Amino acid sequence: MVQIIALFVLLVLSILPLRLKAQESTPTAEGPRVYLDAPIPGQALQGSVPISGRTRLPGFQSAEMSFTYQDDPRQTWFLIKTFDDPVDEGLLTDWDTTTLTDGVYSLRVVIYRDGGREPVEILIPGLRIRNYSPIETDTPAPPAPVPPGVTPDPSTTPTPTMTPTAPPVTPTSLPTNAAIISGNEITTSMGKGVLIVGLAFAVGGVYLGLRTLLHRRRDR
Repeated sequence: MVQIIALFVLLVLSILPLRLKAQESTPTAEGPRVYLDAPIPGQALQGSVPISGRTRLPGFQSAEMSFTYQDDPRQTWFLIKTFDDPVDEGLLTDWDTTTLTDGVYSLRVVIYRDGGREPVEILIPGLRIRNYSPIETDTPAPPAPVPPGVTPDPSTTPTPTMTPTAPPVTPTSLPTNAAIISGNEITTSMGKGVLIVGLAFAVGGVYLGLRTLLHRRRDR
């Protein structure tokens, strides 16, 4: 019986160090919380934006802050700053957004720890940079439901108004311009002119012929 108890104690002592080592390498929910409290997801950003939060963790080794364009399928991250010391609660850095085109971005901080432990990532999505375009207005809240049997206040209910519509415009035909000369009239006028010129030449030829004949008779 004593030998069985001794074997049981030895077995417990051999398993206990492995159990303690496994608990040490696995972070628990009771550990310190890291976070970014500014900016917040979906916020519109302009100019120099302060980024604050907490990055202190047991075994803190270093941290990196970077950003990416949210719709980038490659998810390429661009470095903003590296940190050699943890921050308990306060300002991490100021992010100059004026060098970026307007759009929707994601911000993250990756905290690296010693001892081969997994890095911790903090992600802030949906940041709307609006340095060169207007900031979108907030979506108005839907109207509160009216309880049954209660008539809504007419002063708060918009009344549709009819906008007068102008009658359709019908094109009106203009009267014929009296000064317009048709093609037939031009042809007739040209024919008359040619005829008159021809008669004038004929009359002139007859006149010259008669005159020449009279001169010859006188000379005889």
